[in-house]
Amino acid sequence: MLNQIRAWGWRLRWFLGIAGATGVLAIAVWLRHLPFTSEPILYSYLQIVGSLLCFTYAANALVRFSGTHDRLMLILAFGFVLSGAIETAATFSFYDTFASGTFGHMHVPLVWMVSRTLLALVLITALIVERRVPNSRDPGREIAVALVVVVGVAYMTSAAYFGSPLEPVMHPKALLSRPGDLLPAILFAIAAIGFGRRLRRSVSPIDRAFCFALWMNVACHVLATQSERLLDAPFTVAQFLKVGSYALVLGGALVDNARLFDQVRHLAVTDPLTGLSNYRTLINVMETEIHRSRRTGRSFAILLLDLDGLKTINDQHGHLVGSRAICRLASVLRIHSRSMDTAARYGGDEFAVVLPEAGEEAAASVSRRICERLAKDGEVPQVTVSVGSAVFPRDAESIEGLFDAADRALYGMKRHPDGIRALARIAACL
Repeated sequence: MLNQIRAWGWRLRWFLGIAGATGVLAIAVWLRHLPFTSEPILYSYLQIVGSLLCFTYAANALVRFSGTHDRLMLILAFGFVLSGAIETAATFSFYDTFASGTFGHMHVPLVWMVSRTLLALVLITALIVERRVPNSRDPGREIAVALVVVVGVAYMTSAAYFGSPLEPVMHPKALLSRPGDLLPAILFAIAAIGFGRRLRRSVSPIDRAFCFALWMNVACHVLATQSERLLDAPFTVAQFLKVGSYALVLGGALVDNARLFDQVRHLAVTDPLTGLSNYRTLINVMETEIHRSRRTGRSFAILLLDLDGLKTINDQHGHLVGSRAICRLASVLRIHSRSMDTAARYGGDEFAVVLPEAGEEAAASVSRRICERLAKDGEVPQVTVSVGSAVFPRDAESIEGLFDAADRALYGMKRHPDGIRALARIAACL
């Protein structure tokens, strides 16, 4: 069944790909026959916006590399910087051509071919380096590798175009008036397929954005093959597609950054094993509750919990079972706490629960419920927990005082294990 679903998936992809290619070709032929010529100022704006997007994405990729040491992002950053610089130079050369009166010549802008081919080759090379060259833990070495790769690709691309005796020209009567644009179209298609395969290993907004943007660049150059003169309809739409692909890549990078920042924030405030709040969050919540209680005059309670016999469980059953016992208690705290309560793990087998708007009776009720639920969870080995509580401001008026009061109550329960814990054992036998 799974193989049939995969086969249908591949057939659907091929169908969509063929349909998309046919649609792009039909649009290109239609645009070729439109009597349209855009204003030179529009071309300049598109070039400037494209360059700014390239530089902005490059800066974003460099920041990402500094935090993740992702070699692919570093190579792409240098590639986009170089492509943006070439497109910026192309804007000035375009004005020189326009001012000299040679604007109507049927020559393909050489900087267009160089920048587009260069960017496509950098993308392909980045995928090859990521897959074939071992990673290094030295950021300086990674930067050196990225620079060598990008400079080498730039040199070969420039030498191929500027050293060639053939100048890219337009052939208005031919089926493909600009056949030279087939080369970057093919290169971008190879890069798009490579990034598509990469999605099997790494699915993130930036990867999806790159994959879609690369197919936009393929469509861009397919449209450019139908351009019979500068600034005609196919060439103008191709420019929009190019700039749109840059915007899409930058947008995907920003969305992915937001996702990474959210992950970092979550890791900063939670315990990695249990997913509960960590010690820092616990202290912040207690400070907030103290200020709120002083302002409203309403008390709050804190519970300290200690898992009984964790060392014995580790010795007899192994540390994995011990870690599972910790997670079992964390699960009980997470499920059976109110939405306004804060459950936290602040030590190896030590937990705390902050109960806003609660007094001694509520704290005792929550303690009994936690002990009962843990005893009834049905897992082996059976675990129990000792609980101590303190109420603000009755027992103490500071965080340290509340911890001390709850800790004394907890160890009092450990010395006399007949109270709440005995009720839990009885509940487990029912």
